[in-house]
Order: sequence, then C-alpha cells, then structure tokens
Amino acid sequence: MPDASDKDVSPRVYFIGAGPGDPELLTVKASRVIAAADLVLYAGSLVSPAIVALAKPTARVVDSAPLTLEETHGLMAAAAGCGELVARVHTGDPALYGAIAEQAALLAAENIPYGVIPGVTSASAAAAAFAVSFTVPEITQTLILTRLAGRTPMPPGEALADLARHRSAMAVYLSAGDPEGVAEALLAGGYPPETPVALAHRLGWPGEKRLWATIASLAETVRREDIGRQTVFLILPGLGQATVSKLYDATFSHACRPARS
Repeated sequence: MPDASDKDVSPRVYFIGAGPGDPELLTVKASRVIAAADLVLYAGSLVSPAIVALAKPTARVVDSAPLTLEETHGLMAAAAGCGELVARVHTGDPALYGAIAEQAALLAAENIPYGVIPGVTSASAAAAAFAVSFTVPEITQTLILTRLAGRTPMPPGEALADLARHRSAMAVYLSAGDPEGVAEALLAGGYPPETPVALAHRLGWPGEKRLWATIASLAETVRREDIGRQTVFLILPGLGQATVSKLYDATFSHACRPARS
C-alpha cells in the first residue's frame, strides 16, 4: 500500500479535486494550494479555466492533456525537487474515475511527499443543483456510483444491468456517449420506464444544461440536446415519494430528545 507522505514532511505535490467546474465549489484548502502553487498542472479538456485562473501570476500553468504519464511525472518531480509546490488539478474528486494512482506510485518511488485534497464529485453537485436527495426513507437508502462499460471494461458483476437490479438511486458517469445502452441496461435491471432521471451537463461551466427525463426518454433527450460528453445521469427511483423522517417525529425518541405523546 503506498503511503501518501511522511507525516513529518509537508507534501510538495497535491492532487486536487476541482469539482465539476464552479470555482466556488472548491474546498478552501484546494483554493489556497492552487493560489500558492509554483506549478499548476491540469487537464485542459476537463478542468474549468475559472479554476486555473486562481493560480498566481508567476506560476507555471501547464495543460496535461497532450502529455504522457512520464512527462507529467517529470514536470512534477523536477518542481518538487527544487522545493516548489505543485498543484496537480483533476476534475471532480480524485478518488472517482481519476488517474492519480499511477501518478502517486511514481512519486512514492522517488520518495516525493504528496497529498490529496478531495473535491465535489459531479453526482453531489448535480443533486444540489436539482435540489434532490438520493436517499429517501423507506424507499432507497443506497447510492451506487458507476458507469457503462466502454473502452474501459467493467469487472465481473459490475455491469450496469447487474447493479440496476438493486433499484437504488444511481449516478451514472462517463456514459452519455451511449444513452441507448444506459437506458437498456437500467430497464434490464428492473427499473420502471417512468423512473425519473436528472441529466447534468458541464455543471458549473458556461452553457451548462440541467434536464429532466425518464429512463424511457433518456436516449432521445441526450441526442436532442447533444450532450454526449461531461454529463452525469442521476437515477432517482424515490423522487417525490418522501416519507416523514423519524429524526424529527415527535413520537420517535433518540439520544437528544425523548418521545412525546
């Protein structure tokens, strides 16, 4: 198991979750590190320019999109070796569909201390934008984050249709290029065709789109609106079926309040 850094040594490289695009959704720590970094290395095709604009005027800002793993590592290692601070900025949250593991392994092999700053993943940002809840008492208490198989295959047992059999709330990432396949898998898993789906496209970017569909109309909506990239689907089987929470029920006792008759 790789160790992120020696606890007695401050990281010289930070992997930063930039969220879906809105710079106001960055954590305070992420904003501070980006603003202080000497090298800001970011994926230009995914990270909003508004995030990169937080870098100080003297920072070297490099788009990693055309670079290889070895080239990005070389830039980070050289900067860290000179005592500089590196902000390696990834979209969303680094722990979800990111590519930090192989980068971190190379840093660890050279004893370069690094840290990870979490970001708001697009599922959370989309739920907030639509003002919806994934979990609904007595309807669904589980959220599955997954994707449709594509160039990256799914492990055994994790096909979208298999996971859909739980009929819990789902956030389906990286799958808008095949909306027909998404809808087919969800229906095969047992969701009713009328199950609500919230579609968030380029959330936090100029020209973002927030759309509603059902599983039955999902593919048609995606094709009509031409939102084949940077779109997350929220599958919401409990939408509009909320029951009263026990937490504030006067007849329900808990550690902070006795039941009232």
